[in-house]
Amino acid sequence: MSTQTTPEVSWAQRSSSTDAEKNYIYLTIAAPDVPKIDVDLKPTGLTFTGHSDTKKTTYHVELEFYAEIDVENSKTHHTSRDVFFVLRKKEMKEEYWPRLLKESKKIHFLKTDFDKWVDEDEQEGAPDDAMAGMGGMGGGMPGMGGMGEDGGFGGIDFSKLGGGAGGMPGMGDMPDMGEGGNDDDDDDDEEMPALEEDDDDKVGDSKLKVQEKDDEGVPAAKSKIEEVS
Repeated sequence: MSTQTTPEVSWAQRSSSTDAEKNYIYLTIAAPDVPKIDVDLKPTGLTFTGHSDTKKTTYHVELEFYAEIDVENSKTHHTSRDVFFVLRKKEMKEEYWPRLLKESKKIHFLKTDFDKWVDEDEQEGAPDDAMAGMGGMGGGMPGMGGMGEDGGFGGIDFSKLGGGAGGMPGMGDMPDMGEGGNDDDDDDDEEMPALEEDDDDKVGDSKLKVQEKDDEGVPAAKSKIEEVS
């Protein structure tokens, strides 16, 4: 039986009165193993729904923003773990939003994303790590229902993760181990020289004397092995 779960939502922001590209909200919704998502993004809020068969739950959350956003210039990126949004603020100003949501009450599922957060007076020289590599993010937020025709995982080709270690990204081509394991080990075994018999162990015409010594070099015992006629 499927249940409904409110996903964890984290956020951070940047602000600018002159550059629209630096005036946005970072929003992450943690919804793992959701192949398709329904997102209804409006200037005043966002509604998210996504079902996970593996988790046997439906993630659902509705957010009403503190101020309006520019829907047309907002972007999203869907992965196997979460859904990441870059929401352009409609009003350009230097001051941060005092909070994400319109209501000021504490929300149990909402938290600050400290990995992306930069204080208002320190954002000028801060790197835009969260925006790096996001050039392939999808736009056109309106009408996103049923998003994820490619499996919904942000363009990740999971077929490359299977089929043996040789196909693992970044692993390079692994040598073929064969059915018998590592051939090098067998070669090493074959090249081991045969043990030779010590002439002293052979039965000869002379007598063999064996002398053992203790740690201090004092003879411990003596014995004689004589030829058996």
